[in-house]
Amino acid sequence: MEQHSKWPLDREGAIAMLQAHHIQPTQQRVQIAQIMFARAQHLSADQVLRLVNAEDATVSKATVYNTLGLFSREGLVREVIIDPNRVFYDTNTEPHHHFFNIDTGVLSDIDSEQVMISALPELPAGTEAVAVEVIVRIRNTA
Repeated sequence: MEQHSKWPLDREGAIAMLQAHHIQPTQQRVQIAQIMFARAQHLSADQVLRLVNAEDATVSKATVYNTLGLFSREGLVREVIIDPNRVFYDTNTEPHHHFFNIDTGVLSDIDSEQVMISALPELPAGTEAVAVEVIVRIRNTA
């Protein structure tokens, strides 16, 4: 999927993007899309919830989680699972990897060309590799 070259994504752009991905552009979905596509970023569902409700909206936690799940399934965002309790939604859907700072909780991109993987293990019968994602966990030294 192509990356959005115009940040932030305005209301009309959000509606058009949702419709292009066959997603009904409800008021809540448009608001969530505008938050997610304000710039290239990694946000958790709780961060999206806080940001969307800071704009005088009343969007439930379930709606945010369901909408981000829908956006992920439809290829608008990429789910980055740090651990079972920490998931980020990434607006960059191109192949790439991440640094995760365990001190700050910040997730940042690594260009795919900067990580070299020479071989993968033999895959289980009846499966195929879809993607390889590397998360480099870092901490502050000072």
